[in-house]
Amino acid sequence: MDEPERFHLILTVDGRPLMHGWWDDRATADRKFRSWVGEYGSLGGAHIVLVDREEGEALASWPEES
Repeated sequence: MDEPERFHLILTVDGRPLMHGWWDDRATADRKFRSWVGEYGSLGGAHIVLVDREEGEALASWPEES
């Protein structure tokens, strides 16, 4: 079973935090990530990251890091 609030989703604009959320279910967190990219990805300077707090790594990032 996943840990409560294991997956952290962060939206920053020009480096400033604008929104964040936590979920214990990976599928829900992935769905929220895609939703946020669709809703907020067009904001100038937007950066969206989904982090697995247990593993300490980014699972997804938009725009994709090169």
